[in-house]
Amino acid sequence: MIDRVDITAKGGDGGGGAMSFRREKYVPRGGPDGGDGGDGGSVALVADRSVRTLQEIGRRRVYRADKGQKGQGSGKHGRRGEALRLRVPMGTEVWRAGTAGELEKVRDLLDDGETMVVARGGIGGWGNTRFATSVNQAPRIAQRGQDGEEVRLRLELKLLADVGLVGLPNAGKSTLLRAMSAARPKVAAYPFTTLEPVLGVAQSGWERFVVADIPGLIEGAHEGAGLGLDFLRHIERTTLLVHLVDGSSEDPLRDMGTVNQELRQYGHGLTDRRQILVVTKVDLPEVAARRSELQQALGGEPLFISAVTGEAVAELITRLAQALALEAAQRTAAPGPPVVVRPPELAGGIRVHREDGAFRVEGEKVVAFAEMMPVEKDEGRAELWRRFGRWGVATALRRAGAQPGDRVRLGRVELEFQA
Repeated sequence: MIDRVDITAKGGDGGGGAMSFRREKYVPRGGPDGGDGGDGGSVALVADRSVRTLQEIGRRRVYRADKGQKGQGSGKHGRRGEALRLRVPMGTEVWRAGTAGELEKVRDLLDDGETMVVARGGIGGWGNTRFATSVNQAPRIAQRGQDGEEVRLRLELKLLADVGLVGLPNAGKSTLLRAMSAARPKVAAYPFTTLEPVLGVAQSGWERFVVADIPGLIEGAHEGAGLGLDFLRHIERTTLLVHLVDGSSEDPLRDMGTVNQELRQYGHGLTDRRQILVVTKVDLPEVAARRSELQQALGGEPLFISAVTGEAVAELITRLAQALALEAAQRTAAPGPPVVVRPPELAGGIRVHREDGAFRVEGEKVVAFAEMMPVEKDEGRAELWRRFGRWGVATALRRAGAQPGDRVRLGRVELEFQA
């Protein structure tokens, strides 16, 4: 099962604005009519209950949304780029890589339909109509589109199951899952037959619930021994745990203690999870003969079952359904509509600091505007500083000590300060 993938998501670039003038018969000097470019599409992750693994999304490493179309004459704006929606399983954790490669967890997608925009599309550039004023009635500049946001993501799946089957290797978890549901995990008489988590659906009356067969744990699993760390995380979100103990083991009490110790050291609240203790392989004569001994050694009221003959399997399913119903009754919050997480609007704050003999201006809105402007043209630079004067950028530079002619940097743009 593919449960961890690294991908790059790239929002679509914004379309460039048009530089155009109205040209019609009997209108020899029509004004500017260049339309704006369309915004680029965004990349979003959508939790979908019909998706079980990250296999499909892991087939590619880079996902790009559509670009916005360029503006046209006659005031025609470019079409907005189509958003790219990537379907992921419920229970997917989203981690975002920083500039130094460090990973930061940003979201758990737990509910069906929950949506998160991970890479924002670029803003469409303005056409020359936007720059017309009473003084400059025929502007010959238009903005280029903003580049779409590019992010590196790690997606990790933690299964969303109601019940998790835990126990040492070869304790009978896969055989039990086959007996409880229509799932068909591999079964054999050697450890680590199950190399990936397997889900099955059990039914008691009208109630149905999901059961996860978690690969066997061994001592040191919480540190990555055996198949530990890769699969311990899959039981973090289960409501109940069924702890299977092999009735034919030489020391079943030690086996139970080993698994509980690994759950305790792994943490994440697993020791607080309700457990139902089950002794397996009661169909074997040697296990049936020591039944009272096992009950006394393990304590509590373990359920003795045989997944091969079906003995007490129906009773286990009924007990699990009742326990899950009780847990559900304690959660009174009614589910709301699917959550949609969108990135915040571009921030409008301005910060200025010195950087290698120049002045660095920070602020999402002003940096985006500067990178989209045609500052290689005199008219483009003049328009930029005219607007920066209105927006307080020039004042902030003067307060920081900038003089006319000093170098100013905004994102990838560097130009001279014009007071």
